[in-house]
Amino acid sequence: MGSWMKLLKILLPGLFAAQLIATIQVCLSNAGLCRAFVAMREAGYLVVPNQHAMVHLREFGPAFFGGLFFTLTVGAGLSLLTFAAFWTWDRVFSRSRLSLGFFLILWVGCLASVNFKGFCPAAASYFLFVPPVVFAAALKWMPVQARQRTRSGELVHVIPLLVLALLWLPRAGGDVFLDIRDNLLMSNSFGTKISDFYYKYTLYPAEAFKSLDQKMIRTCNPDQLGKGPVANLVKERLLRHDYLPISGYSKADLEISRKNGLLVFKNRGKAILQIPPKAFLSRSGHILREFSLKTDRYLLFRKFVFLCLLTGSPIILYIVLRALFSLALTPLMNPWRTSAAASVLCFLTGGALLLLLYSGSGRAVDTGNLSEVMELENWKDRVAALKFIGRKGMEVSNFESYKKMLKSPRVPERYWLAKAMSNSRKPEIGSALLALLNDPHRNVVCMAFYALGERKDPGAAVEIIKRIESSDDWYSQQCAYRALRSLGWKQAKSK
Repeated sequence: MGSWMKLLKILLPGLFAAQLIATIQVCLSNAGLCRAFVAMREAGYLVVPNQHAMVHLREFGPAFFGGLFFTLTVGAGLSLLTFAAFWTWDRVFSRSRLSLGFFLILWVGCLASVNFKGFCPAAASYFLFVPPVVFAAALKWMPVQARQRTRSGELVHVIPLLVLALLWLPRAGGDVFLDIRDNLLMSNSFGTKISDFYYKYTLYPAEAFKSLDQKMIRTCNPDQLGKGPVANLVKERLLRHDYLPISGYSKADLEISRKNGLLVFKNRGKAILQIPPKAFLSRSGHILREFSLKTDRYLLFRKFVFLCLLTGSPIILYIVLRALFSLALTPLMNPWRTSAAASVLCFLTGGALLLLLYSGSGRAVDTGNLSEVMELENWKDRVAALKFIGRKGMEVSNFESYKKMLKSPRVPERYWLAKAMSNSRKPEIGSALLALLNDPHRNVVCMAFYALGERKDPGAAVEIIKRIESSDDWYSQQCAYRALRSLGWKQAKSK
């Protein structure tokens, strides 16, 4: 078995363990979300997701496929870190017990850090189970007698990966994820399916580890707040910030009561803040953000997941490609040539993807002749012009070609056109945006909702609410709700 296939075999048990944990985590999160959304709906609020999309919270598919996000981020990152620790212990420290104790201390430290703001079972489970599984697999597939003191030879195999990482590094910031979507995924049918899969299932894991401030709507139990003008004003402020008061709901994100003239904010039965009513009424947004921060148990975990998204996921993809190339080339040539050829193929694949990414982003635009640029044959030039128009706040309807772009076969072109329309206040642009709400692709629909919100036309609220109630796509509903809030709309009191 080749070294890269062996490496993949060591990492796979860690990924499987992460997938099991992630599926359970998202499943439990979905069940809690479903209870909360049902309570909101029964209280008479406008709920996102609506009843059409809410049913998926009870299905196994969203939990499993949503769990892939955690598997390919935190699962990949922990598996790779554990293997790196094992390799160092094996090759550098010759498996000494003293050095093993050092790595165990690091492991315990990681476990303690993810539970720093309170015990977090889901986050702790990844750190508790994935490293031992990978370590055990490494012990099995890298026995002592197989060790060779060819450290430099082993490191040579990593050079193509390091070079690719350096080449991709300049693209790590800014709008890299939008560029990947537009130029690598949306440019072909296979990539479009990957993008659709991402937008369909990533909301489920995202909801599983968001802070309260990041959530779109939250629940509040005001039963112990009492009655009177002050209580009514407090409830109004909570509604303004999408904390929906629901009497009798025991699983509320926020429980609020009054004690000794102070408002007491509780989460999970624990008092978090005690604030004078006058202070809350004058600084409600600031105080609710402070409440969110103090109840956020996933802060460090989210940062780790994002780091793994930028590093662990690409490295796992490289390892899988490297192993598959080696497997395919093994019958055709000797081991040395197989290793060299597989490394070259991986490097060329990564380089080709990088070229595609650069080819569509940062394109020069002839700003003095935008009308002609908007008519160019290459859709990437037209998108670059639309981005420029959007950044400069220009009136897109001054370019007659925008009407033809509304029916462009390219999803990124329709998407950036919708964004450029957000600067316009002309009625015909509003009508065009309403037409884009029927676009077959959710990214275009979401950007059309965003543009309607940015145009500040209150008349659009009725149509947006209608779309929220009839849509079966949770992601689009979220964008529509944000547009509503941008228009100044807010939840009404419960029935």
